[in-house]
Amino acid sequence: MKSVTIIGIGLIGSSIARALINVDPKIHINIVDCSKENLEKSKLLKIGNNFNNEITLDVESSDIIFICAPIGSYEKIFHSLNEFKLSKTIITDVGSSKVKVIGLAEKILGNKIFVPGHPIAGTEKSGPENGLKNLFKNKWFISTDCKLCKEENIKFINSLWEKFGSKTVTMKSKDHDSIMAITSHIPHLIAYNIVGTASDLEDNIKSEVIKFSAGGFRDFTRIASSDPIMWRDIVLSNKNEIISLLQKFNNDLKKISDAIENEDGNFLIKKFKKTKDIRKKIIQAGLDNN
Repeated sequence: MKSVTIIGIGLIGSSIARALINVDPKIHINIVDCSKENLEKSKLLKIGNNFNNEITLDVESSDIIFICAPIGSYEKIFHSLNEFKLSKTIITDVGSSKVKVIGLAEKILGNKIFVPGHPIAGTEKSGPENGLKNLFKNKWFISTDCKLCKEENIKFINSLWEKFGSKTVTMKSKDHDSIMAITSHIPHLIAYNIVGTASDLEDNIKSEVIKFSAGGFRDFTRIASSDPIMWRDIVLSNKNEIISLLQKFNNDLKKISDAIENEDGNFLIKKFKKTKDIRKKIIQAGLDNN
């Protein structure tokens, strides 16, 4: 692998650039981003070689094209890539939903190679200045099935992410989206909503909420500072899974509300104990050391 193109040089894209340089300092990196500010920052950070605000012929010499832009821009990006000769180039992405993305790719990209991917990593920060070369270390990378790729293409992409320090797994796109809805997408929506609820309180109470925010509230709402455009695109692209699980969540929340209203302590203890046991399993699985 001699050359790659990264489309979208935010937190994830810039972290991929850093990880690539860490693996092979001689690798040639073409960076594409519609933001002049991000391109200038990337130049100063020395995480690329070519910098353009649109896709150019550079992609035809790329072994891999990483799409790290918001999912809402994928359709336009796929159409742009379709104008170039990319018979041996592997196109891959980092999007947090897969079914809709794969549908677009299969519709637009024709006979090009596309390996759907998703690194389970990130922070609430954004921009190339916040990228980290070890962001993906000991984190999961998920690849999924797609008509536009062969098993050897998936293995190649997985092996690259393993060089970044990631643990890799391949699954069906529908399973991926169901898992992400409950483990990532809905928690983000809850965080956004609870911050919104707090902001709607009376001014004197709101100031006290900010003043006395304990670790739980502060840590839980940290993800509410994530990039709004990115998360708008994520939840809309996985709307079917999210709506289905939100309905179940609301039903479960109603049961808790009824138990509190009826002072049903036994129900609450049973519910809290069950979730505590699940939390223990998460820690035992090595997914959280806190």
